Amino acid sequence: MKRIASIRRGSLAAATGAALAAALLSGASGAEATVSAKAAAPDVDVAAVKADLGELQSIADANGGNRAHGEPGYQKSLDFIKGKLDEAGFTTSVQEFTSGGKKGYNLIADWKGGADDKVVMAGSHLDSVEAGPGINDNGSGSAAILEVALAVAKADLQPAKHLRFAWWGDEEDGMVGSTHYVDSLAADEQSKIDSYLNFDMLGSPNPGYFVYDDDPELEKVFKDWYAAKNITTEPETEGDGRSDHAPFKDAGVRVGGLFTGAEATMSQEQADQWGGKAGEAFDPCYHSACDKTSNIDDKALDLNTDAIANAIWTLSS
Repeated sequence: MKRIASIRRGSLAAATGAALAAALLSGASGAEATVSAKAAAPDVDVAAVKADLGELQSIADANGGNRAHGEPGYQKSLDFIKGKLDEAGFTTSVQEFTSGGKKGYNLIADWKGGADDKVVMAGSHLDSVEAGPGINDNGSGSAAILEVALAVAKADLQPAKHLRFAWWGDEEDGMVGSTHYVDSLAADEQSKIDSYLNFDMLGSPNPGYFVYDDDPELEKVFKDWYAAKNITTEPETEGDGRSDHAPFKDAGVRVGGLFTGAEATMSQEQADQWGGKAGEAFDPCYHSACDKTSNIDDKALDLNTDAIANAIWTLSS
């Protein structure tokens, strides 16, 4: 996240089989036995997300300790994620832009099918600051949406709305990559984006559970999922205007997302409801060299990744 200056899978086969059997028993013909079944989102294995974070850590370690815009670690991070998406069957493209005299890159991945005039997007910034490897900020969001995308491919999901995933470059200098993407779209292309979901810092070590409250429908999808698990959420305010949802919102696209907190301090009330440490930052290693794989809360990362999967399955259906 940019710093402000100063500042289980349900069984579709079983459901389909049961519906067909009922239709046949009632004497319906094959033509009449139309089955409508909505698959539940899968439980994404957090071990896979953590393995991706381990790879991003290794990339940073081998490239000056970071994955920042214009640095070799960023390009290696993009290549790593692109390779997994290509192998899974996504159509990927790399969008180039220039920022601060350096070339930057966005990675866009489209899943097959779905209505082209109704696009559900999920995105995370892939770059770190120069001070560290950026594993929570924002390897966590990048790895989470990667594994959700791979779950889409594994399930061979056939969404009613088109699915698009994005990994943004140079967020840390002011949402440069995502702004470039939005500005590059013609008005009719912007209007085809049904919703944009942003995921920035999903595994803070002293985590809060914050939900973007910009759009009531998108907010409800996440809040209901957490409520079913008896987890209290709060509206996300610390990151308002500070991450890649901002250019989409400014363009009139409805936005949503999740966040676990950055440099703000957890209150006693929040500590009581989430089991955290009052008086300490949600992420004491925010924008620091210590933002490594050790700087991740596994439970928060696991919950948030599964919440993303639920949102993607729900909103694209």
